[in-house]
Amino acid sequence: MSLASSALLLTWGLSIRLEMSATIVWFRNDLRLADNPALFRALEKSEAVIPLFIWAPEEEEPWAPGGAHRWWLHSSLESLKESLKSIGSDLIIRRGSSLNVLREVINETNANAVFWNQGYLPALRDRDSIIDKSLSEEGVTARRFSGRLLHDPELIRTGSDKPYRVFTPFWKNLQASLDIAEPLPAPSSLPAPGKWPATDPLGDLELTAFAQDHVDWASQIRAFWRPGESGANDRLDAFVDEALIDYATRRNRPDKTGSSLLSPYLHHGELSPRQVWQKVNAWVQNAPMREAANSFLSEIGWREFAYHSLWHFPALPNKPLREKYAGFGWTDDAEQLRRWQQGRTGYPMVDAGMRQLWALGWMHNRVRMIVGSFLTKHLLIHWKHGQDWFWDTLVDGDLANNALNWQWVAGSGPDAQPFFRIFNPITQGERYDPEGAYVREWIPELRDLPTKYIHKPWEASPDVLENAGIVLGTTYPEPIVDHAQARKRALDALELIK
Repeated sequence: MSLASSALLLTWGLSIRLEMSATIVWFRNDLRLADNPALFRALEKSEAVIPLFIWAPEEEEPWAPGGAHRWWLHSSLESLKESLKSIGSDLIIRRGSSLNVLREVINETNANAVFWNQGYLPALRDRDSIIDKSLSEEGVTARRFSGRLLHDPELIRTGSDKPYRVFTPFWKNLQASLDIAEPLPAPSSLPAPGKWPATDPLGDLELTAFAQDHVDWASQIRAFWRPGESGANDRLDAFVDEALIDYATRRNRPDKTGSSLLSPYLHHGELSPRQVWQKVNAWVQNAPMREAANSFLSEIGWREFAYHSLWHFPALPNKPLREKYAGFGWTDDAEQLRRWQQGRTGYPMVDAGMRQLWALGWMHNRVRMIVGSFLTKHLLIHWKHGQDWFWDTLVDGDLANNALNWQWVAGSGPDAQPFFRIFNPITQGERYDPEGAYVREWIPELRDLPTKYIHKPWEASPDVLENAGIVLGTTYPEPIVDHAQARKRALDALELIK
């Protein structure tokens, strides 16, 4: 071969390398390798895959991630980066405008495509449409995939071609139309670009508890949870193996191990609903197992309903879906709100839930209903204050679920419980925490109180309180309101808007 021919081949080979197809996989709330459609399709189509995470919380305003969410995100990104490195890849982290950062990385890598999984929140829908259009006009292939939900919110409609407002018919329709494929496998390797673009240190995003507030408020959260895809799969396995069979009977018992604890993993996309669906159904071998599985899968259905509701009613986090509640006579008592937030209402079941929330970034679902009813009906404080507090303190703070659940408990949303259904925190505690184990765990100052009084310590005699080391109003607060009076006030307020 002549020297000229060798030079020509060398030049041609260099040209091929420079023009190799490269795809940016834009990670958002899908921080996993398995069952990740955008990642899977990028690996099929491209000779190089560049995983990218962009921190742009201002683009999600007014619902930028809350404090507990940010703590989880830090650990989840650490886990994702380690997983990618183990298969020969990496995670590029940047901060800034999503479109500008994508353009920068495209220019730095000669990428000719950007793949990502569809977002369903109002702000992200608009942003994604703008980015899709802009990249396409600039000659870059932009493709969105579905990996967050079991269904497309646009495709499930009532017989009159309207979105659903009631869960049960929605769930029946969705189940009848579902065709759940097997989850996509995680890649065993990812082809790297010829040169990696620069990445910002994860610490620069200031997501840890100390970076946010200069106080490490996450010690108990850190001890309780293990963020990341590996932690998600271990949690799913443990739930199916150990707790699913009793889910229907234990789901309402905060004193028992019955919850799946999967919500933060689903929210951050470390686990897909399709993975959960297939794992649970594969476990079923008989009728009792089918009953338990159906009870749990209806909770996945409620999550789908929440996204369906937010997709069709994007104002759900801001105003009542039932218009008559726009004129409801909410109070504005900052001190009562603060006592509710701190778990100092004097009602043990309410206070135990609020303290669990602060300690773990999570609260048992039954107790969420109790504390929500107490805020909106006993205190007549607007549900948006509860929604905002949960948004900042929940590791599973999900805009669709949070908005739907708060409007549900306040009686103003789709398929809401009637406002006149007012939970009695005493009888709720006696029914779902009969031995007081949950209260004793989260309110240690009541630990020595006899079970007879654990949900109503104000009824105990002075001798009983003294023996338990309790001074009402000092070591534990007296009730912030009287239940019977608060119930009457709430029903009177309801009459004014009928």
